[in-house]
Amino acid sequence: MKKLFLLSAAAVLISTGAFAQSTVVTTTGTGHAAAVQIEPEYRTRIKSYVTEHRVRPITTKEKIIVGATVPSEVELEAVPADWGPSLTKYRYVYSGERVMLVDPGTRTVVQEID
Repeated sequence: MKKLFLLSAAAVLISTGAFAQSTVVTTTGTGHAAAVQIEPEYRTRIKSYVTEHRVRPITTKEKIIVGATVPSEVELEAVPADWGPSLTKYRYVYSGERVMLVDPGTRTVVQEID
């Protein structure tokens, strides 16, 4: 019985450790404007990508903010795989020295990466 308990406890610890490492993004809220929470490690990776690849910022008449719809004339960029597998469903725009994650289906900004 003691051996079974120890094996069960070990299995739980291993599975929760693996889950914690694979969790990159958590969405909260409901509807199309659900907030996306990105771990600091991935925020740093995203900022480095923009700097290293010299992503050119876009300019628009109106400021692009979370919850707003990105104008149709703005090209949405594909999210690189190294930003984390949970983010690849989004697109991004770089505007005003800020990276904005966009839901490509609705063109709604779901997160600002500052």
